[in-house]
Amino acid sequence: MKRVTLFVNGTSSNGKVVALYGSLTDLLSVASSKLGIRASSVYNGTGGLIDDITLIRDDDVLYVSEGDSFDDPQDDPGCPDWFQTHTDWLTLNVGGCCFTTTRSTLVSKEPASMLAHMFRDKDVWGNKQDSHGAYLIDRSPGYFEPILNYLRHGQLIINDGINPLGVLEEARFFGIEQLAEQLENLIKSSQPADDHSPLTRKEFVRFLLATPTKSELRCQGANLQGVKMLCSNAEGASLRGCNFEDPAGVKANMEGANLKGVDMEGSQMTGINLRVATLKNAKLKNCNLRGATLAGTDLENCDLSGCDLQEANLRGSNVKGAIFEEMLTPLHMSQSVR
Repeated sequence: MKRVTLFVNGTSSNGKVVALYGSLTDLLSVASSKLGIRASSVYNGTGGLIDDITLIRDDDVLYVSEGDSFDDPQDDPGCPDWFQTHTDWLTLNVGGCCFTTTRSTLVSKEPASMLAHMFRDKDVWGNKQDSHGAYLIDRSPGYFEPILNYLRHGQLIINDGINPLGVLEEARFFGIEQLAEQLENLIKSSQPADDHSPLTRKEFVRFLLATPTKSELRCQGANLQGVKMLCSNAEGASLRGCNFEDPAGVKANMEGANLKGVDMEGSQMTGINLRVATLKNAKLKNCNLRGATLAGTDLENCDLSGCDLQEANLRGSNVKGAIFEEMLTPLHMSQSVR
């Protein structure tokens, strides 16, 4: 539903905000009732006579007369500054393409945006203008148009052939946060569903508890950020390429877990706690174990080739028969290893 502000022709006070519906005749009837006049004509802010209600945009300021010609309200000595800003038309030259709009459109809906700061007060930012007086903005016009329309009527509309990712980048550039959120949701919902997407941490734990034969457990590429599996049994499971690293810094904890024969090749396990866990005959080739706690861990016959073990704690671990060739970084084992 659109809404407009109505003023008696030639004035800038005692305006009325009304809902726009039906025909132009309906609008004149509402104007007569609200303004106490016999309304017969409607003008826009530049004096254009409106004869089609579809030409009226949301949040427009209109002037209603009893048949007399347009009288510029800015000639009214009582005209407030905000009113002049609301009706101030300007042209933007965006990447060589010109857009005409009102200052109100640029500042009202997203008052914290870059565009609002640029055009809220005249000439404060020293905006550059071309030879025709249009304000120069060095951005893509195709991506800017949906943003301007959003500021006009609050709806996200993207024409065919326009990549939403480009519009999202512009929304972020101009600091229009609500629009950016809508675009992110649109892009996410338009992506095809992946029937083979990795398990989440909760799904993995539920699956682990429900699977009696762990060698049947296949969770390659699972997202196990910060998972807690103390003393769990995942013997023989396949966890290749899993991610145990949490960007928030929460460390995965698998202390005391039974991981005999587990295949975790290529997994990201920075800072993971595997203290006193059993990894006998496990495959940890090319894993990232930087800063991991492996104190007291049974690593007998474990394949650790290509692993990053920088700053890992291996104190008291059993590395009998373990393979350490092709390690990316040297072990930092200031403590003893049995």
